[in-house]
Amino acid sequence: MAKVDQGALAYRTAAELMQALASRRISSRELVDEAIARIEALDHKINAVVVQDFDRARAAADDADAALARGEHRPLLGLPMTVKEQFTIAGLPTTWGYPNFRDWRAASDCLPVQRLKAAGAVMLGMTNVPLGLADWQSYNAVYGTTNNPWDFARTSGGSSGGAAAALAAGFVPLELGSDIGGSLRAPAHFCGVFSHKPSLDLVPQRGAGPPQTPVVPVRGDLAVAGPMARSAADLALELDVLAGPDERAEGVGYRLALPPPRHDRLDGFHVLVIDEHPLCPTASNVVKALDELTERLVKLGVRIVRDSPKLPDLALTTQTYVELLAAFFAADLPADRRAAIENAAQSLAVDDRSIAACRMRGFTISHTDWILATRRRAALRGRWLALFDDVDVVMCPAMPTPAFPHDHTPMAARELDIDGQKRSYFDQLAWAGPATLNGLPATTAPIGRTETGLPIGLQIIGGYLDDRTTIAFAGMVEREFGGFTPPPML
Repeated sequence: MAKVDQGALAYRTAAELMQALASRRISSRELVDEAIARIEALDHKINAVVVQDFDRARAAADDADAALARGEHRPLLGLPMTVKEQFTIAGLPTTWGYPNFRDWRAASDCLPVQRLKAAGAVMLGMTNVPLGLADWQSYNAVYGTTNNPWDFARTSGGSSGGAAAALAAGFVPLELGSDIGGSLRAPAHFCGVFSHKPSLDLVPQRGAGPPQTPVVPVRGDLAVAGPMARSAADLALELDVLAGPDERAEGVGYRLALPPPRHDRLDGFHVLVIDEHPLCPTASNVVKALDELTERLVKLGVRIVRDSPKLPDLALTTQTYVELLAAFFAADLPADRRAAIENAAQSLAVDDRSIAACRMRGFTISHTDWILATRRRAALRGRWLALFDDVDVVMCPAMPTPAFPHDHTPMAARELDIDGQKRSYFDQLAWAGPATLNGLPATTAPIGRTETGLPIGLQIIGGYLDDRTTIAFAGMVEREFGGFTPPPML
């Protein structure tokens, strides 16, 4: 068979590359060498792949080629990829951006990496994150700043910002990210790639906790790990490898059996479209892209509704989510900083339920408050699940704005510019709330660009464990209207 043109490899999908590997039109070693050469030539502009493991990657590629020659078949056999610098790889430093962990190296792979390697993936290294995985920008004192491949002066997002940038730059076809505050969705939206925030606990995260924490099975509360790629089909390919109960915990009692997509044609879908949030405005160019897509879907026979009597209270959803999210992060705050926030929170008006106020209250809630918030969450989850009896998916923005310029001032002092209106930086949590609070799957897909050429993404939310439905819907939109396009700056 004809060999693959190596000069055209950078933006091939994972599925295309797996076909080429299986038919022996290219070798894993050739793929790895091409990826390394591209990273070495271009990453000085972007700073995405901050931990490089190229020697071991070449050796692993040689092993993959030998396995392919023996006729072995595995889902990712020989495919190069990187993972977010949260997911431990044995022998590599894992810092989460903290300088004091600069020299710490994991003794073993975390479970998601184990599964990717068992499927045959070749690990090139790890991609950049913000300090403590707690920002929509990926920069830290250990590895510096990751730039957006569409505009080097802008953020690539966070906390999976290095991952999204590596995909958009054509360094790798697959990535592994995580999400608690939009950390899969924001970078995908900012960089014009695809991501999938899985249903809660669909992908186990043993070993993916902060550096030097115990390697034990954990159940999620808000956080998830999930795939990133340049096509919806590749999200499904990677999710099939990652998903399933932890063998050391739930795996002794149950097995994974995700339902198939609800429909195999766009005109079978019933879709709720939401383009306004009560707690935060959304940029007009983001709303315009969503509305234009909606109009095109109507012409293809998709049943669209703009409201539903079953739609839960978006404000209460986001307020409850922000309080629990802040409490989650408060566990890692130094005592003096937590005390300062407690003092500041006491000055808040009782009726102030803004996103910023909910965040401050969340940093200071008691265990009793946590239980009460969790009860609100349970009631909201029931309402969101009932909504999906009537509609198949919800389409909404992934973030309030496209990618914004780098801003490394203290986070509390930052402001978000939404069509000239100054908003709290933390208002970016608005559109992350529904899927995260309720443990729902959310697929992000590129749907357009701003007048200045920045990517705009769509968030597709589904019912609990309807992960295949949101990914399939994203794939149908991709086939009809186009998906990823390479950044012109590269």
